[in-house]
Amino acid sequence: MRIGELARRSGVSERSLRYYEAQGLLRAERTPGGHRDYDEWAVDRVVRIQMLYAAGLNSKKIAQLLPCMRDTDGRPNEIATPVLVGELTAERDRINRMITDLVRSRDVLDEVIDTASESATTAPASLTRRS
Repeated sequence: MRIGELARRSGVSERSLRYYEAQGLLRAERTPGGHRDYDEWAVDRVVRIQMLYAAGLNSKKIAQLLPCMRDTDGRPNEIATPVLVGELTAERDRINRMITDLVRSRDVLDEVIDTASESATTAPASLTRRS
């Protein structure tokens, strides 16, 4: 498939796809006319790249990880190493810390919103009315 179709099917811009190729995250064959030609597996690969970026991994880490994942199901393949498993465990732990921090921040905001909402409903009408 051509780059435009891959962009449409994966929901990623053509510019991003070219960047992924430049970073070694994605590969395409070239037609005799020089156009990129992607195999069907590229859709799953691009979706997986997007998920890894969303998880906070950088392109260097993603480039290390992708060869250890099968494109059809995303599960580890036979070249996943103990070192990579350790690095991925550290990334997972980092993400878990971020989640914990975000939940804490949300809880603080909930408290502020609740307090502000209570104050707004109990304030005298003259204080809530604009002049």
